[in-house]
Amino acid sequence: MTARKVRHLHTAIRDDIGDLITHRPLPGPSIDYLDPWLFLNHHGPQVYRENNTGLPFGPHPHRGFETVTFILDGSLAHSDSDDHQSIIEAGGVQWMTAGRGLVHSEISPEAFRREGGRMEILQLWINLPAELKMTEPRYTGLQADELVQVELDEGRGHMTLIAGDFDQQGSTFRGPIETLTPTFMSVITISEGSLLHLPVPEDHEIFCYVVRGNIMISEQAIRPCHLIEFETQGDCVEIRGSGDATLLFGHAPRLKEPMVSHGPFVMNTREEIEQAVSDYRAGHFGGLTAD
Repeated sequence: MTARKVRHLHTAIRDDIGDLITHRPLPGPSIDYLDPWLFLNHHGPQVYRENNTGLPFGPHPHRGFETVTFILDGSLAHSDSDDHQSIIEAGGVQWMTAGRGLVHSEISPEAFRREGGRMEILQLWINLPAELKMTEPRYTGLQADELVQVELDEGRGHMTLIAGDFDQQGSTFRGPIETLTPTFMSVITISEGSLLHLPVPEDHEIFCYVVRGNIMISEQAIRPCHLIEFETQGDCVEIRGSGDATLLFGHAPRLKEPMVSHGPFVMNTREEIEQAVSDYRAGHFGGLTAD
């Protein structure tokens, strides 16, 4: 296997939303788009007091892509105009395909607003190819015990497998999310001295974001809140642990298509964006009232 080299490190910028601590590596000053990865918001970590107002993401629309939300700490209440509702607790994940369009809300559940507690949540946006942008919306919310757990490097690392297949020592592990495109997604934790070799198809773009701790790739030290952009040559990623660390690790085919974004809409042309805005204003995405 040939390990991919680091092309560039992108530092997450601090961009708080009210009192919600937020870091954003993508898009940022040094990168607009990492095909097909569109956007990542890293909220927290922080501690909410009792009787707080919680997360501020009331009803808002999306079209043309998917959102993946990782609840590392705390809890998240989801509802949308396609009649999906859930409360996902710490360690869980929700995967939403906006497709042709829907309105959704992501707020803190009533119990969290009343009692407070620790919160750390990440949301990743993944672009859809042109032929799937107007697909029917769908949603899957999974608790921590519904995800697939894989031991790595004889216990020095651990993978929570969300989507895609992972082969190890003659066994194939399969993530529970059925994706529209061949997307691999996981949360990985490693300890000091660990060494991981993670396979990646050569035509896939890697998404690797360091949430906590420090790692080494290609003899380069990488600190928290950094997105790693890799060279395209190579069929694996080699990661060394220089302490306890947590990272998002995924890969997906490059779409190699025009991309036009406008707030919560991501399409292929400006005309399609204008149509999305018109459809939303006309009520074609459905309605939703936040709790």
